[in-house]
Amino acid sequence: MIDKLKEIITHFESLEKQMADPVLTNNQNRYVEVTKEHRYLSPIIEKAREFIKTQENIDDDLEILNSEDVELIEIAQAEIEELQGDLTKLEKELKVLLLPHDPTDDKNTIIEVRAGTGGDEAALFAADLYRMYSRFAERNGWEYEVLESSAIGIGGYKEIIFSVTGNSVYGIMKFESGVHRVQRVPKTETSGRVHTSAATVAVLPEAEEADIEMADNDLKIDTYRASGAGGQHVNKTESAIRITHIPTGLVVTCQDETSQHKNKAAALKVLRSRLLAAEQEKLAKERAAARKNMVSTGDRSAKIRTYNFPQGRITDHRINFTAFNLEGVMDGDIGTIIENLKLADQQEQIALVGD
Repeated sequence: MIDKLKEIITHFESLEKQMADPVLTNNQNRYVEVTKEHRYLSPIIEKAREFIKTQENIDDDLEILNSEDVELIEIAQAEIEELQGDLTKLEKELKVLLLPHDPTDDKNTIIEVRAGTGGDEAALFAADLYRMYSRFAERNGWEYEVLESSAIGIGGYKEIIFSVTGNSVYGIMKFESGVHRVQRVPKTETSGRVHTSAATVAVLPEAEEADIEMADNDLKIDTYRASGAGGQHVNKTESAIRITHIPTGLVVTCQDETSQHKNKAAALKVLRSRLLAAEQEKLAKERAAARKNMVSTGDRSAKIRTYNFPQGRITDHRINFTAFNLEGVMDGDIGTIIENLKLADQQEQIALVGD
């Protein structure tokens, strides 16, 4: 491992030399690439240098064991035992840091929340999930924007699609895809019975034009008058957009913006992201066929989490994680759940590399 770490350190030092060269700033694309790689490697380099130094200290102590000084030998043996523990811990941390980096994780994301079984209660739960994710975005200093929504009038959503922009958003949010189930007494329930409802969440990497090729003749674009709230402008102009991707049959509509141009741009953004997600889902299913991956198969139909309000309990079924801070979770405190999901996914990847 040390030889590999030394190679990475050498490469990192060459990046630092490039960043110190004023010529690099003249090439913006290259500058972005270099600084991005430097930022990605920085935590690896810190652990790599610590690992190498620890191994060198162990080697020095091993030399002392060949001496005739009994007191020094005892000290060296004690140090070796402690350093071996440090080395084992550092090796585990480096294995995680050295896992292949998926560039898609660096992308922004588009999140689609749809009410499932449960009628109005499911729509209210979809609104709760949107609020949960928007609060989580605020906690992380991310920006979010609603691209399309279908409200039911009592504070719920049949569907809401929104973008989230920030540092490595998709890599953090991707584990949220799947069926979310809620167990609670609906506001409209007079007898106090607990109902079970569900909503589906799809987390898509926001695709750029370079990611997905879409020929103009593959798109059928229709305009129509928007419906719903929004005043006279919404109803009297054909600002709403419906785009059909002919090869796949995917349809995206957008009417939340006030202009046809903005609605078209938003609809194209969603369409590109759905096409990219479809490609990745296909690859994920192929990988899942080769290994039983319970965390990130990409299957949006899988029941992943239950929110039990009477018990104040939240359970993620993929990793058997249960917590009793449901109120905090619904207010956006989902970091612990996501960290546990990331850890489980990393352990699976490490095991796969080991195989």
